[in-house]
Amino acid sequence: MADKIDAIDLNIMRELQIDANQPLEALAKKVGASKTPVWNRIRKLRDAGVIKNTVAVLDPDKVGLSTCFFVFVKTSAHEKDWQEKFLSAVKSRPEVMEAHRLAGEVDYVLKIRVADARAYDAFYQALISEVSIFEVTSTMSMEEIKATTALPV
Repeated sequence: MADKIDAIDLNIMRELQIDANQPLEALAKKVGASKTPVWNRIRKLRDAGVIKNTVAVLDPDKVGLSTCFFVFVKTSAHEKDWQEKFLSAVKSRPEVMEAHRLAGEVDYVLKIRVADARAYDAFYQALISEVSIFEVTSTMSMEEIKATTALPV
């Protein structure tokens, strides 16, 4: 699909990443096309899986989840069973906003959103009760400088 994406599609995607709730008429005007072709392009982008979801982005402070931790996990177990258990534990925890398997010294990094340090400790205790972890290092974010869901298309 990437080879079929043209400048209008890119403009539509940029605009939708800013505000997917804007009226179709306003979107069409911004990208320099009429409503029906823009709607058809959006539908094709959805059908192709380029547009995965349309979601509401919540303010974590206003919903009581103002504390962000980055959790660096090292494991001494690289067997499939351990990995499946760890991934299941991570995927089942709503506090985990992102999880990445890394190349290098650290095996995984998790981005956790919780109310406070006490809530993080409850998350940590639950995680280590579900799966054995060799080493965990946690870092609390003092200030979020930039956060975006928009890809640089």
